[in-house]
Amino acid sequence: MPYGTDEHTGGVGQRIAELRAVRGYSLRQLSQRAHVSASMLSMIEKGDRNASEVIVAAVARALDVGVSNLRGQPYREQLQQDRIDRMIEPLGGALDNWDLAPDPAAPPPRPLAELRAAVADTVEMRAAANLGGLAENLPPLLAEIVHAIHLHDQPGRTREELHGLQAEAARGVWRVAYRVGEMHLARLALSRMAHAAVQSGDPRQVAVERWMRAQTSVESGRPGVDVGLRLVDQALRDLDDDGSPETRAVRGALHLKGSILASRRGDKDGSDAWLEEARGIARETGETRTYELTFGPTNVELHAVAAAADRDKHGLALKRAAKVRIPEDYPPGRAGHFYIDLARAQVWTARHDEAFASLVKAREVAPQMTRHHPQVHETAAALRRARARVSDPLRDFSLWCGV
Repeated sequence: MPYGTDEHTGGVGQRIAELRAVRGYSLRQLSQRAHVSASMLSMIEKGDRNASEVIVAAVARALDVGVSNLRGQPYREQLQQDRIDRMIEPLGGALDNWDLAPDPAAPPPRPLAELRAAVADTVEMRAAANLGGLAENLPPLLAEIVHAIHLHDQPGRTREELHGLQAEAARGVWRVAYRVGEMHLARLALSRMAHAAVQSGDPRQVAVERWMRAQTSVESGRPGVDVGLRLVDQALRDLDDDGSPETRAVRGALHLKGSILASRRGDKDGSDAWLEEARGIARETGETRTYELTFGPTNVELHAVAAAADRDKHGLALKRAAKVRIPEDYPPGRAGHFYIDLARAQVWTARHDEAFASLVKAREVAPQMTRHHPQVHETAAALRRARARVSDPLRDFSLWCGV
């Protein structure tokens, strides 16, 4: 496949300009609607400034589009190369058939212990950001769990546990859909997970679903950020702090989500307050993997880096990142996200070689997530614009991720 030209570096700024033209807005008119200065918008459209998450959310709302539209997601060519595109429809079909009685000719589902192990395998795939593996394994697994639920039609612990497994499987669908920008599928997965979480009898599952819904709400721009914060508040109110490590970890993860959402609203003090609450809980829990939220001191500091970068405070993000030490056994998906955030801060502080090295590290740690992550596309495009001549490694990386 031939390389693209060096001028092929379009990103969020280019899509803002295109949609602004479609809507017939001048820079000043869009500036007034989005509450972002016209000079800032002009620099973003030209690729001379970073489009922070706060600005992307505000402009998306002003243009009446989703955040994923400005990011250019989903990246169809990369989905095809990773063979994920062919699994989007089966994933949707598995959710559509959520309450459908099983085919009489279908083989009986595996015993509960084996289903539990199969779901645990998908949880490991989530931690490793193995989107292809999730997309391939989840449709038949969801159908099998539904079959088992139909067979265990009487209330009891077995039925509750099956609903808990169903909630975890739906969460896996959300992870795939959200990461590749299939937002309709992501929201359908959340609605299914919400139902299953309640049926599981596990209040922490319910809180985790609200954590995920808060994350997804960001796609709707500023109003979605406000909704996300309300979801976090509600989850904390409803999840009684029983003092158990599991509950404390889930509550800590909710505080981290609150910090990121407040940061994307431009509320520095609020973001820092959420972060300090999470830091205090992390000192008590230590490193945990509860509900695959990876809560603990390390993740608190990773969120501190992301929160600063989201506010366009890239110098602060680098200062915080310098204190981070990623454990060797840390989940690849979370570690990869850190290197993506680090690269974003490095590129917008003119540390171009370091930024590219961080992108390469992210690809080594979590290749599929890195390939489909919008920040990676924006950072790679910024690196290309910053160089008079694009090096072969950067050109190869850009081709790989579709920039």
